[in-house]
Amino acid sequence: MLVLQIQIKVLKNKLFYFILLMALWGSAQQQEADSLISVTAGMQLIDEASFPDAVVYSRDQSAQVYVQHKGIKMWCDRAFLYREDNFIRAIGNVRMEQGDSIQMSSKYAEYNGSTQLAFASGAVQMKNPESTLKTDTLYFDRVKQQAYYRSGGTVRDTASTLTSRIGRFFINDKRYQFLDQVKVVNPEYTINSNHLNFYTDTGHAYMYGPSTITGSTSNVYCERGFYDTRNDEGYFIKNSRIDYDNRTVTGDSLYFNRARSFASATNNIVVTDTMNNSIIKGHYAEVFRAKDSVFITKRAVAISVQEKDSVFIHADRLMVTGPENDRVIRGFYDVRLYKSDLSGKCDSIVSNQNTGLTKMIRRPVLWSGKSQITGDSIHIQSNVKTEVLDSLRVFYNAFIVDKDSSGFNQIKGKELIGQFDDQNELKVVNIYKNVENLIFSRNEQQELVGINKGTSGRMEIIFEDREMAVITYLDDPKDITYPPEELPENSRKLRGFNWRGEERLISKQDLFKGKAAPVLTKIQGIPLPDVEPEFFSQENQDQLHKRSRLKQTDLDNRPEDQVEEWTPGEEDAGNQKESPVMRQGQKSGG
Repeated sequence: MLVLQIQIKVLKNKLFYFILLMALWGSAQQQEADSLISVTAGMQLIDEASFPDAVVYSRDQSAQVYVQHKGIKMWCDRAFLYREDNFIRAIGNVRMEQGDSIQMSSKYAEYNGSTQLAFASGAVQMKNPESTLKTDTLYFDRVKQQAYYRSGGTVRDTASTLTSRIGRFFINDKRYQFLDQVKVVNPEYTINSNHLNFYTDTGHAYMYGPSTITGSTSNVYCERGFYDTRNDEGYFIKNSRIDYDNRTVTGDSLYFNRARSFASATNNIVVTDTMNNSIIKGHYAEVFRAKDSVFITKRAVAISVQEKDSVFIHADRLMVTGPENDRVIRGFYDVRLYKSDLSGKCDSIVSNQNTGLTKMIRRPVLWSGKSQITGDSIHIQSNVKTEVLDSLRVFYNAFIVDKDSSGFNQIKGKELIGQFDDQNELKVVNIYKNVENLIFSRNEQQELVGINKGTSGRMEIIFEDREMAVITYLDDPKDITYPPEELPENSRKLRGFNWRGEERLISKQDLFKGKAAPVLTKIQGIPLPDVEPEFFSQENQDQLHKRSRLKQTDLDNRPEDQVEEWTPGEEDAGNQKESPVMRQGQKSGG
């Protein structure tokens, strides 16, 4: 009995191994069959004389030739199958499908089952759920899941049409890499670039190298940038610039939203107004094109460029509003004004470039030559044609002070009107209503001979070499000249006297005197493009079929068709964060 049981067990083991061996053999046979191109429909033709090494198939009345290989399906009117080489050529109304994601059509196609490289020519069209590619010749590597053209192609998505000489589609990433003569056409704008990466699922585009976005109301230039082609917004760095009708915005980084007619800039900003010959600088700016307004802060400076002498206005915040022929500059908080022959300070300022009128509001002070002028508000009138100062007006509590070696010459009244000469120097000043004065009188040797103190209804002052030279008392003058020793120190200052000489601006650098340098925002970078492996492999060349329409040179990776290998620049230093506007694109693009 024991011997019988052992024999049965041995038989069972042999049966098990036999079944396992047959299963493995069947699997190997199936794998070998799957690796071969199969044709399961179409009419087989016998033409051994013309095609001795091929099996020829032609469509019949009911259907086209049907070809399968490792998940790819192909239909055509005629096929030439080279079984021993696992190679097929398809002619006429060729269609190729890979799952639900890729559909390709062409007049001609060939496919190598060993390398899984397909080549299509003649009205080639490749569709995926998000876009359609059209070209005359296309290579499709199924191992890499990449398609490639280099003789020009057009891609259409839901919002735009993209063309380029070279294109590479990364199917798994849903990403195109366009090189050379890249153009994106949208009803609202056109993008031109030499290198653009485009994600079909989001419509996000990344531009590298000199690139432009041209629209009806604005033009954008950058050498590295991101643009959301479906939402019309972008982020640009590296020599970026936005051009509006008569206004140009530059900065280390720019954000742009076409739908809102809005742009913002960060760090080292320059806004140039070519119509009004003015410049605004700072480190953060917002531009609303539709409202003709610019807001700028962080060391904001407005510069009215003039042939002889430019005017600089600095404030914590500057706003420029109004159309090009009627710009108004407004400055708020700690306003400082500088011109080579004039400087001042106030709490806020309004300057109309069309009328040439500048209003200094709240605690204004103005220095012209050695004279300090203060009042409740100060108006400066310029000649808009000649660009020279015309007149000066001080409203309420007008006070003019001229420092003397022995004290301060002082004149006060309700209002002050001054006239400038053609050299922008204060020439004549008239003070009106309730005029009071305290003047240090000197002889020709500049020796102090007395202190004149008095009142009048009006006073006229003529300046020479930026100093009070002739003073005329008008309208019921009453004054007394005191010997210097008879007028005590506490009587040598008029009520309301306030010398602010330590605040005077001597140079342009004083616009920021006493202010800490602003902390600049860390620019959020745009990642450099990956340097992809070359599309064609040595295996593609080694296994090029003798019946292929391609030549060995067609499968060369040409240096002129390769993407430039980028090296990080200053704008990449520390820029590890992503811009909020591009974050979604990076997630989808990988």
